[in-house]
Amino acid sequence: MTKKLNIIGELINNSYARARNAFNARSLADYQHLAKLQGDLGVSHLTLNIDGTQRIQVKMAEMLAFLPDLVPAIQEATSTPISFDNPSVEYHKIALKYYDRKKSGRPILNSLAASRQHLDEMIELVKHYDTMVIVMASEQFADGGSSQCLNPQDAYRAAKYFVELLVTKAGRTTDQIIIDPGLAPVGADTYGLVNIGLDAMKLIGADPDLKGVHMVVGLSNFAWGTPKGVREELEKAYLTLGMEVGLDFALANPEKTSAPLPPDHPMVAKLRQALEQGRVAGGESHETAGFRQAEAIMAICSEAEVVEP
Repeated sequence: MTKKLNIIGELINNSYARARNAFNARSLADYQHLAKLQGDLGVSHLTLNIDGTQRIQVKMAEMLAFLPDLVPAIQEATSTPISFDNPSVEYHKIALKYYDRKKSGRPILNSLAASRQHLDEMIELVKHYDTMVIVMASEQFADGGSSQCLNPQDAYRAAKYFVELLVTKAGRTTDQIIIDPGLAPVGADTYGLVNIGLDAMKLIGADPDLKGVHMVVGLSNFAWGTPKGVREELEKAYLTLGMEVGLDFALANPEKTSAPLPPDHPMVAKLRQALEQGRVAGGESHETAGFRQAEAIMAICSEAEVVEP
């Protein structure tokens, strides 16, 4: 049975102009508008990410000073629960302190990862505030630090490690844990990272000890850099493939139609074939297969540009 797709609305993120404008003005009303808009569109959660991007510099002190006003204001505008998105434990300490779960239910802490500093403190916050939690399975512990997972088995092991940690140390049940296997921009994926994520989800879904965990990707990453005329269809086609292997959450723009295409849609077949081109054949390198996949994706984009009026 296919799981329902839950959309975590991403419009309160400084990658979007409306969010940047709201932050620059410290406009609670503008944030409330973005929150209500997404709640009315039926998202399951609202991302709250007020960190800096390439287009705006934000100091940690500015974020921490704004959260005590911003979190209650968003909760006044909508009862949709919030997903707090930041690598800093200090951000989560303040965000969760000012979050009223009686109004909106259980929040999400996004995210735990092998590269996080103060990981033990973040796990303690998950336990203390009884949150759901997103785990980045695209990173693994390595040589006293962390490294990117470059095969599905490593991503699966990273997911399993964190699930066991959260069950034993934070009292989480598997259905309170959301695994993010990572999603690369397909137009620039010359290593097969998209396939690694899909294969990792398949491994996670096949493990009875991990039954009940959710899986999420940052959908807008996938078609980044592709022509506008093909971008949404590529995203929807990816959702179709992802949901086949257990994907049930997506961090996405809810103003788009963030729903999978039918399995027999031509774009699903094209994307599936292109990703198969990225599979490593005997004796060749990941890069050789990756460039073959990239050429197939470029062909899809070229076809769409020809058809586009």
